Amino acid sequence: MNQYSPTGFSFLPLVVKNLLIINGIMFLADIVLARFGIDLSGILGLHFFMASDFHPYQLLTYMFMHGNFAHLFFNMFALWMFGNTLENIWGPKRFLFFYILCGLGAGLLQEGVQYIEYVTKLSQYQTVNMGGSILPMSEYLNYMTTVGASGAIYGLLLAFGMMFPNSLIYLYFAIPIKAKWFVIGYAAIELLSGIFSSGDQVAHFAHLGGMLVGLVILLIWKKKGSLY
Repeated sequence: MNQYSPTGFSFLPLVVKNLLIINGIMFLADIVLARFGIDLSGILGLHFFMASDFHPYQLLTYMFMHGNFAHLFFNMFALWMFGNTLENIWGPKRFLFFYILCGLGAGLLQEGVQYIEYVTKLSQYQTVNMGGSILPMSEYLNYMTTVGASGAIYGLLLAFGMMFPNSLIYLYFAIPIKAKWFVIGYAAIELLSGIFSSGDQVAHFAHLGGMLVGLVILLIWKKKGSLY
């Protein structure tokens, strides 16, 4: 199966709809609570596991928080764009399972990358100069926080590209490109960005983590003959 035909498919299936609603509510709650001195992203965002603000539940909650409106909009647009197709094929339970596992895998890989960064660059220092302020290392570690559904979204992107490789995706709403090349290109960009970019505040390896976990799940389902 290389092409997707939307005939008879729900335009906004149950899980996708509820994920859109929850992410929107959490974004608004973050803005409102900030006015009362409550940092919801700081509470629910994924902190580095060696930081004092880290809690295991953040591996789940971080994927419902977003840094700004553009971050939220593009993630939710991609969730609708790719998620409605996949949920219609898999059903709500399997789709939610895949989405959450990709998000968890993204968070775990990001934690691993942050640990490598800490061991190789930071562990030798007692303080860090951050924007002209000298922070103790224990306090600085709490700033290593990840938010966003991007890891789970990249898992959906990979799934769509593997299941419908020859379907056309319109880059910037104008340039047609086959899904398989779109996925390969994005994966390559994220890998190179993760290796060579620094200080851009983007969790490139979390994106790759979502794709990697998605790949493992899809290969297992394909082997069992239950991918479609």
